[in-house]
Amino acid sequence: MSRRAPKRHVPWRLFSLLTLPLLAACSPQDAQTTLNRAISTSGLNVTNNVRYGPDARNVMDIYAPQNVNGAPTVLFIHGGSWEGGDKEGHKFVGESLARAGYVTAVMNYRLAPANRYPSYVQDAAAALKVLRDRAASVGGGPDNLFVMGHSAGGFNAVETVVNERWLREAGVPVSSVRGVIGIAGPYSYDFRGFSSAKAFPQGGTPDEIMPDRHVRRDAPAHLLLVAENDTVVYPQNALNMEAALKRAGVPVTRTVLPRLNHVTIMAAVARPLTFLGQTRQLIIEFIEAHKRR
Repeated sequence: MSRRAPKRHVPWRLFSLLTLPLLAACSPQDAQTTLNRAISTSGLNVTNNVRYGPDARNVMDIYAPQNVNGAPTVLFIHGGSWEGGDKEGHKFVGESLARAGYVTAVMNYRLAPANRYPSYVQDAAAALKVLRDRAASVGGGPDNLFVMGHSAGGFNAVETVVNERWLREAGVPVSSVRGVIGIAGPYSYDFRGFSSAKAFPQGGTPDEIMPDRHVRRDAPAHLLLVAENDTVVYPQNALNMEAALKRAGVPVTRTVLPRLNHVTIMAAVARPLTFLGQTRQLIIEFIEAHKRR
């Protein structure tokens, strides 16, 4: 009878050195799989597939620290050009922020081209409503909410909160959202010239759809993180979004992270890979500065 070799623990620093070349060159999906293998949710309270709507993708996973009460509560929205991606690939986000003391939901949403704008934004608002309703039961604060997204998910996060329509329609009090975190998001571009046009209505225009055209004056503070070497989402998106927020009098911080690209700016949220850049640190500092006390 053969015996299986015991599972060996790989130190985080060694894991980081071994996988850094992969993360720099691989697809986002492969990078996410690699990151998820490096983390454990032991000691956290994890509730999978919490339903927030009728569609098969209207589900989210909630990661919560133990023994917290009224903790900042974060809704994270994945990227993928509105056509791909899933919550399973972002376990590392839930784990990382839960270890920082925050109740964190990682959501799926309906995908294009079958579901075009605003369906995925409406999904984010609906997920936030359910997360708010459940927050106290898992140690979170229903009026201590943050919305965060990467790439297409950054668009969803910002649009959900700055456009007064979506929270109102979902029944989420605007005052309950303390801040928005956009990571490499396309907030201001003419989608008609890109393959992502299939995520938006035929005949739609940027003026009708882009978040930088929809800023309400009572929107909460924003943190816009930009990767210096991003060749997927141009930095001009964050510049335009920052300008629109400032015109409306909304507090905003735009930070360019050196050496990072569209994939590694998100990978740096994972605790084993914080040496890549300051993504995780800046997110925590922003939440700490704006959380309800």
